[in-house]
Amino acid sequence: MALQECRLNLNREAKELYPHGSPQFPCAGYAAHYTDRQEDVIPWHWHEEMEIIYIAEGQMKVRVPSQTFLLKEGDCAAINSNILHYCVASPECELRSFVFSPALLAGNEEFVFAKKYVRPLLACSAFTGYFLDGETHAEVIGWFRSAFAAIVEESYGYEFLVRENLSRICLFLHREFEAQIEMPDTPLSPENARIRKMLDYIHKHFAEEVSLADIAREADISERECLRCFQKTIQLSPMQYLLKYRVMQGAQKLLEDPGCSIAETAAWCGFDSQSHFAKMFRRFYECTPREYRKEKNMR
Repeated sequence: MALQECRLNLNREAKELYPHGSPQFPCAGYAAHYTDRQEDVIPWHWHEEMEIIYIAEGQMKVRVPSQTFLLKEGDCAAINSNILHYCVASPECELRSFVFSPALLAGNEEFVFAKKYVRPLLACSAFTGYFLDGETHAEVIGWFRSAFAAIVEESYGYEFLVRENLSRICLFLHREFEAQIEMPDTPLSPENARIRKMLDYIHKHFAEEVSLADIAREADISERECLRCFQKTIQLSPMQYLLKYRVMQGAQKLLEDPGCSIAETAAWCGFDSQSHFAKMFRRFYECTPREYRKEKNMR
């Protein structure tokens, strides 16, 4: 089966580094079960590939800057290249997805597919994400299902079938955004660029003393605008996001460095005391750091 394991490998800028597919076929299919537990949350991240998410069972919230989609069974969401996004099951779901390089569809940069369709769609600032209702967009979602069945079965010529059906979906998206299509090479929207800069700063300095003023200064905006931008984009305040990120980094440290004590882990991820770390950890993971490490190591 040509499916890949669902996992994230993010750098300090929240860019995903994990390769999707291969250089010969830059496309990967994923199938996974998610719950709303903290360890199953897909954190804010971005990648150069486009992504299409389908919910086979249950529900999932998918967020991109300034938009939130509630995907129910049979629904899809398309996410543009280089767009921050975040996903959490509501309360659980079976997810199917494709993450693929636009080059799979565009071919050579001089081809008409790239110049006329793919590059303009990627550069369209109105296209951050697009919700596909299971009933209204049954034909489009049928293309996704055909592509996914082909990659699961690895039937003869499945690469052609996957590319054909993903091309159909992207042509549909181009038609939907045709009136808003801009010239290629349009830079990121100011809001998307700002939030990336501020998340980058938090991810690099999470273990240090970080203030709201520090975060706002990184994007050259006022503290009030910083608060507005975070609330609108990711629906958390900057300091709430910092706290959550510290706890998540602490959880990862507990598993990756078994020799590191709870107190050392607390200090490593920026908490002023072990008790404060344990209190915040329980809030997010519903268990103590020690219980979390023990449970995960037993699996």
